[in-house]
Amino acid sequence: MAGTRPIPKPLWKAAALSGMASYLDAGLIVSISVNLAIYRDSYDMGVWMAGAISAIVTGCIAVGSLVGGRLADLFGRRRVYNWDIFCFALGAIVITLAPDDITLLIGVLVAGLAAGADLPTSLAVVSDAAPSWARGRLVAFTQVMWMLGIAVAIFLGFVLSTTGMTGARLITGQLAVAALVTWALRSRLKLSDEQDTEAETAAAPPGSSLKNIWTRAALLPMTATFVFYVTWGLGANTFGQFGTYLLVTVSDASQSLATGINLAFIPIGVLLTFAFVRVADTPWRDRLFHVAAVVQILAFVIASLTAGALVGMLVFFVLYQLSNPFAGEANYKVWSQLTLPADTRGTTQGFTYALSRGVFAVAAFFTPALADHSPAVLLWTITACMTAAAFAGVFIIRVLVPRATGAAQDRADLRVPSN
Repeated sequence: MAGTRPIPKPLWKAAALSGMASYLDAGLIVSISVNLAIYRDSYDMGVWMAGAISAIVTGCIAVGSLVGGRLADLFGRRRVYNWDIFCFALGAIVITLAPDDITLLIGVLVAGLAAGADLPTSLAVVSDAAPSWARGRLVAFTQVMWMLGIAVAIFLGFVLSTTGMTGARLITGQLAVAALVTWALRSRLKLSDEQDTEAETAAAPPGSSLKNIWTRAALLPMTATFVFYVTWGLGANTFGQFGTYLLVTVSDASQSLATGINLAFIPIGVLLTFAFVRVADTPWRDRLFHVAAVVQILAFVIASLTAGALVGMLVFFVLYQLSNPFAGEANYKVWSQLTLPADTRGTTQGFTYALSRGVFAVAAFFTPALADHSPAVLLWTITACMTAAAFAGVFIIRVLVPRATGAAQDRADLRVPSN
């Protein structure tokens, strides 16, 4: 079976280096969240500056995804792949060493734009490097890196919680070091036939790949993957940003209990994401989606029926964490690489990333007010979004994936040499 065929180590290396985009994206968002109160006190920030820094992280990632994916398709994915990680390192260094809030804001701008640019670009690179029989597992592995980015940032935030700005600088400093190491390793990564592919990409007329976006072959999978990601992401992003907040303000949990609940499920999420990687190139990937999507909806229904009561939320977290790795962002990443045309993967996925993150940012602005007005309305709205995501996923599985598999277009495939 293709999904159990061993993948050469050089391909895993390429996937890990590409997955660092997800690690740094998650690490940046969580680090700013963990350190925000420290920044506010140390820099004597006003509430508007604190809010601006939080909003700018998401906004810059959205803009970076849109611009970076397009630049990658125009000027060569490997070229952009190497430079955006270097720019992220510069931004992270500025954040780490910032003496005031204005400098911090500049660092957040640079790192956020670079992180956003690296997301669609790195996925396109690993997809190009992967043979069709291994593409699902290699792309899915980037989601493991995303989970690790969250885990490391939260763990460091917990360990260094009493060290003030010293701890805050260490948390963002590790991102700068990780980015620089990744940049050095990416620069040395050799992909067979990459020079021919780069030349072909760079030689394409400036408007050609953009024109190709507006064809049915690109628009249909782009629209379907966007609908899935934005509806699923509204629920995931709400609990990612406000999970602790909702447990404290709605469920009447203590701060320590709320934090403990979130920390307890991180290892489970990492392990189950590894499990998804193992089945990502087999029929079980899409079979498990149907089951996991139903469980995920059930989790939100229970939270909604109990109006956010603590017992209901505990059941929700168990069901959600068990189902999310098999019916979430990892599916979106794999489906995007399987169904989007090879010549526009960077641009099209950059567009879906950017638009989705923009929607998440707007939704996040209203979430605390809606939770205060009616937790039940907020939870039922998210339940409806998760249901829509399930239907979008079924459409992708039933219509788009078989169509893409039948076409068997691997003209952009590259091979990583084994030596």
